[in-house]
Amino acid sequence: MRVVTFGEVMLRLATPGYLRFNQTDSLTATFGGGEANVAVSLANYGIPVDFVTRLPKNDIAQSCVMDLRKYGVGVDQIVYGGERLGIYFLETGAVSRGSKVIYDRAHSAISEIKSGMIDWDRVFEGVSWFHWTGITPAISQGAADVCLEAIQKANEKGITISCDLNFRKNLWNYGKKAGEVMPALVAGTDVILGNEEDAEMVLGIKPEGVDVTGGHVEAAAYESVSKQIMAKFPRCKKVITTLRGSINANHNSWSGVLWDGKTLFEAPTYQITDIVDRVGGGDSFMAGLIYGLLTYSGDDQKALDFAVAASCLKHTIYGDYNRVTVDEVEKLMGGDASGRVAR
Repeated sequence: MRVVTFGEVMLRLATPGYLRFNQTDSLTATFGGGEANVAVSLANYGIPVDFVTRLPKNDIAQSCVMDLRKYGVGVDQIVYGGERLGIYFLETGAVSRGSKVIYDRAHSAISEIKSGMIDWDRVFEGVSWFHWTGITPAISQGAADVCLEAIQKANEKGITISCDLNFRKNLWNYGKKAGEVMPALVAGTDVILGNEEDAEMVLGIKPEGVDVTGGHVEAAAYESVSKQIMAKFPRCKKVITTLRGSINANHNSWSGVLWDGKTLFEAPTYQITDIVDRVGGGDSFMAGLIYGLLTYSGDDQKALDFAVAASCLKHTIYGDYNRVTVDEVEKLMGGDASGRVAR
């Protein structure tokens, strides 16, 4: 039951508290990135997991590797080369002011990756699950090529593949649009996660009757989107949609639905009223879903409930990584949201 994730990990530089970029004279340094975030969560849940990327050989990259290793993530399949680790700057929003992200990841080591640099036959030895996101093929043509290479090899080996569509409009700047690149990759994928924007911008599939700006999302509206995705990508066995209602930057409603081709499963809705850090929320959902589908085999409702509860807890934790245990997630699933001191 070994999992592999592939993508870019970055140095995260965030303003303290709710300070704006032009207010602060210091930045808090941590690490993060979609696929690395998923790997850390899975390792916390006791799932053997390897994170695959390309890093430069310097002290900052080595600090990142040590950080991943600290959480139990396998790092032996990382390849080295290139000149720099990507960076992103984060300004945390409050109430009516949204958070802001500025990328500094051009010419990062993974953006200059090429086909053949990773031995996927070796990486996939003893692996049962492979996860990628739409962020990776957005980085560069080379990253998109290697991602496709990985998907094709995983298909050959009968490995289950999951994808978080993760549309990032600011990344698609190397001459290709998401709609030109993503369908070929999604076609080889078994489990697809996204939201209303991802479905439209990445796959050209538009949900009907959905308004996320008012703080309420009607889950049933996503059944038609899920059916369209499965019709377009016959390999797909499950489509999962995260349901985020954004009342303001500090208060979100949070839930999700899962369509298995016959039944639409809906998770409970959580009101997250005092968000600590929402960055990595979708990644924590994906990791919870992978854990649930692997652990609660045949019980899609429980897998979905685990994913939503895990991600709800992530919103209370600073940094990209979700540092929670299975017991903590299952406690929330059981209805205990009291936050009482555990003695």
